[in-house]
Amino acid sequence: MPSLRRKPKPAATRSGAKAAAAKPSRGARAKQIGTAFSMTRKNDPKLIPLLLAAFLGPFALLLAIGFVINHPVYLGFPGFLLGLLAATALFGRRVQKTAYAQVEGQPGAAAAVLQNMRGNWRVTPAVGITREQDLLHRVVGTAGVVLVGEGNPNRVRNLAVSEKKKLARWIGDTPVYDVTVGEGEGTLALRELERYFVKLPKNIKPVLVNELDRKLKAMPTAPLPIPKGPMPTRVQRGKR
Repeated sequence: MPSLRRKPKPAATRSGAKAAAAKPSRGARAKQIGTAFSMTRKNDPKLIPLLLAAFLGPFALLLAIGFVINHPVYLGFPGFLLGLLAATALFGRRVQKTAYAQVEGQPGAAAAVLQNMRGNWRVTPAVGITREQDLLHRVVGTAGVVLVGEGNPNRVRNLAVSEKKKLARWIGDTPVYDVTVGEGEGTLALRELERYFVKLPKNIKPVLVNELDRKLKAMPTAPLPIPKGPMPTRVQRGKR
């Protein structure tokens, strides 16, 4: 007599189901885009004129060329697609610019950007804090270890020096970089932070990134003074 017990699903099927469940639906994506558009339009009055110009420029140009050579449909359709692509790319940049403007200057703004970067980066926010709300964040990736400070450059520099001394006992000759986010001389603007990480060299193999991150998280930490006020946790990224 055959058993009535249900056979367990293969692990690959279960993981695939979880991935499918985690993937946002079309309605959720459309809602996210609508929210991003409303937020950006409210803070960026030039958004709609720029989007129209980005779309109509390539479309009108190729359509006009199509009429000249008596093939408006052949060139009008790719012109439409090219205009749509240009408008979408521009929309993403304007959304990102507006999001940066909203969080810039707030404690934890750099951490919000770091945690939403593309790439294989392991971010540990606030490994160093001063009572004046200066922050130091640690990022681990194929470049090695990157210390990102935000606040007063002099106080951030002291946090970075102290953190480098602790790291030297744990990571040996792994490269360590440091950068301070701000608008003054010798600092990096918040909107340029992700570009800075893209340009960093690949000094260690990707398979060693997790091992390095686990090693650093095992380091003993001293109690830190917690700054007052909320810390941003996310920067909205435009849909491309």
